[in-house]
Amino acid sequence: MRPLPHHRRRLSREAIVGLSLASAYLVFAAIFWAYPFFWLARLSVTQWRFFDEPVFTGARNFVRTIQDPQFLVSLWNVVRFLAFYLPLAFGGALLVAFGLRHVRRGKAFVALCFLLSNVSSGVALSLVFTKIFSSTGPLNTLIHDWTGARIPWTSHPTLAMLAIALVVAWKFVGYYGLILYSGLLTIPAEIYDAARLDHAGPLTRLARITLPMLNAQLMMVLVFAILVSFGLFTEPFLITGGGPSDSTVTPQMMIYETAFRRLQPSHAATMSIIVSLVSYLLIVLARRLFEKKVTLA
Repeated sequence: MRPLPHHRRRLSREAIVGLSLASAYLVFAAIFWAYPFFWLARLSVTQWRFFDEPVFTGARNFVRTIQDPQFLVSLWNVVRFLAFYLPLAFGGALLVAFGLRHVRRGKAFVALCFLLSNVSSGVALSLVFTKIFSSTGPLNTLIHDWTGARIPWTSHPTLAMLAIALVVAWKFVGYYGLILYSGLLTIPAEIYDAARLDHAGPLTRLARITLPMLNAQLMMVLVFAILVSFGLFTEPFLITGGGPSDSTVTPQMMIYETAFRRLQPSHAATMSIIVSLVSYLLIVLARRLFEKKVTLA
């Protein structure tokens, strides 16, 4: 038997070393991702209440979930949340990005300050903003001193969703702004100089140069925003409790309520699969509609 050439033996050793280094992650993924995924898929086609043996029920859980009006309301609430959240997220992120571009000294410190809200505890932020949005909180006190009126931030269905969107936007807008700022750094200054020579105004440069060339970063922010909206739990759970009249209940709250309060983990597993599919399809649709390949000639 002819021995392997030197370069083949070298590739074999590199493959063994690479597989050894990656084995820790592969084991981690198998335990904490693959096994829960298969267990979730099994739960979705069975009936189980934590302590008994799962009983196969086929597609009954899917039919039941699709016909659950409260679950459908929670999906619609995601759309309502995105209607408030996306303008706040994109507008705030662009302001952060443009602001950072004009910072001359201490830019790293300023960027770090924008990230503090992102790494802060969601529970702590929710408790703080619960006090801020209360009828006797500082925000309503200020508004009352100016106008003589008080705004029902957490007791009005539309305003409650707006309040949650404001809290979540405050938490993530700095992170989104840093993503857009990284895109701004890649745009050549010569393009703006040529546009100024053609007498293009600031709005024209923004619409024709900046935003198109930030398409990749804007799409990243959009994907993150969609994922945040479908994973929303802490803020509505602590600030409004899903009220008033289920106007701020989210799919994650429904999954939690169904699994641990109603003791129906099979139904909750089916909900989680449907939520994942809906979020995935929405991301695919968003990419098909808005994603563009931008190249510099």
